[in-house]
Amino acid sequence: MTQTAFGTLLNREFGPLATRLLHAVHLQPYSAQAPITDTLAMEILALGILLASFLLVRLFLSVEHPNPIQQTAELIHEFVADQADSVIGPTAQRYVMFVTSVLLFILLCNLMGLLPSLRTPTSKETVTLGVATLVFLYYHYQGIREKGILGHGKHFLGPVWWIAPMLLPVEIISHFARILSLSVRLYANMFTGEMVTLVFFSFLPFAIPSFFLGLHVFVALIQAYIFMLLTLIYVAEAVAHQH
Repeated sequence: MTQTAFGTLLNREFGPLATRLLHAVHLQPYSAQAPITDTLAMEILALGILLASFLLVRLFLSVEHPNPIQQTAELIHEFVADQADSVIGPTAQRYVMFVTSVLLFILLCNLMGLLPSLRTPTSKETVTLGVATLVFLYYHYQGIREKGILGHGKHFLGPVWWIAPMLLPVEIISHFARILSLSVRLYANMFTGEMVTLVFFSFLPFAIPSFFLGLHVFVALIQAYIFMLLTLIYVAEAVAHQH
């Protein structure tokens, strides 16, 4: 598979540096000619777009005359904040920034493959696994921050002491299974959607593939929302105080 133009640009400018960094940790690049994969290149592009958007909002912030980018950012923030309030409760605002960043990153990655010469990073299992692992670490960190190590650990033991030895391994397995659940759900849906769209564009007239293109956008939105909602639920469970 040929590399995207952006991936080629990154490898031309930063390929030797990437190779040296990989060798420094005793790893071999996937390709000697292109150590920066297209998947990583698309993630970097998505991150760059988001950072540029945040910077534009900050630079042109206005109370009297908000620009379209600011209005869109405010709508997204209010939407996530409302969802967080309904799931977590009064302390929800401290988690909105992280959850909003996850939502926007996943949504942008889901939609990138619809543009010519770009690909969908979330159709690769390594990307979804990475984001799911980040969410896993984040909600456990917030649980420890809120209740301390011992307080957070009690969450794994259950309400009755005599079932704790049986419940502890089940809880540990179920929490690690969340990584698999988050990553596989997103990966499977985006990979399937991208493949179906490509197949129909290859063999059928434009009208029919356009339907699947719209379906791909719908799936991208739904999957980003589900990922965000599950993140909020996991955070809510981690920071909740048992009574």
